[in-house]
Amino acid sequence: MGKELSVISLTKSDEAGNELLYCRVFCQRQDPPPLRLLLDFLKSKSQVPLIPQMTPDVLDDYSWVQIALGYHREKKPIQLFCIRNDGTYQDVFEKEQAGFSGQLSAFGDVEADLAKEFVVRASFILTTRLIQNDITDEGYDFNGWILEFFQDNCNGIVQIDEQGFFSPKGDLIVDMQGGAAQHDFSKPEIQPS
Repeated sequence: MGKELSVISLTKSDEAGNELLYCRVFCQRQDPPPLRLLLDFLKSKSQVPLIPQMTPDVLDDYSWVQIALGYHREKKPIQLFCIRNDGTYQDVFEKEQAGFSGQLSAFGDVEADLAKEFVVRASFILTTRLIQNDITDEGYDFNGWILEFFQDNCNGIVQIDEQGFFSPKGDLIVDMQGGAAQHDFSKPEIQPS
């Protein structure tokens, strides 16, 4: 599945000038669950994920790297990336982990220390990429279910760009709004091997 990937980057806009929003779940579970479990979870929440055509065995693979999940036929899909602490995107993982860990160290409170523990102990980072001028409330809800699935099933903590880190109940626990230095570390390009 990794050979089908196109080149992407973790920058704030794409080549068409669309503003991008990234959401992450820093997951402590060793391996991500197969995509079929995520799709079943979304269906249980009355969501209808639109997936690209692929062989059924790909949905049961634990080593998936990227997939586009649609929530509405007329809207662009949400991109999901599984960035692991080993393998092809290890450099991206290390930069994200070091960057967020450094930002959280500056806060010096209990909530930031807790978030930093999740970041430091993460085995993989589930990242969603949304096109801000195309996403609807339905899309934000769909993305929220994806984040909740990985948070609950992979012992993770949610981080949303321009907002911060969230508790399992959805409360903002580390406010990172307006940080000028935010994301200087996350401009590496992810390229297929």
